[in-house]
Amino acid sequence: MLATDEDILAKAEEWRKTGKGVAIATVTETWGSAPRPVGSHLVIDEDGHFLGSVSGGCVEGEVVTEAVDVIGDGKARTLEFGVADEAAWKVGLSCGGRIKVFVEKVN
Repeated sequence: MLATDEDILAKAEEWRKTGKGVAIATVTETWGSAPRPVGSHLVIDEDGHFLGSVSGGCVEGEVVTEAVDVIGDGKARTLEFGVADEAAWKVGLSCGGRIKVFVEKVN
């Protein structure tokens, strides 16, 4: 079962109240066969713990890594994922779609 937006926001608030750095990733655009719709969220703490999904598992690892960097430097990032010949099996969407994910620090 996927976490609801309320679950994700509650977890972000919980982590912030304990003093942890937190980032939220949001799917902002999709093309073709994308695993999650626009508006899907993933919340990440400074230790790399996360809740939610932006791709059904295809790119979460890379998004978590980038989110930890966002927490560290405070600079939001827009990430794009799709199928590229060499990267398709490393980090990408094997379904053939593409997604754009915005990652920002929660203050």
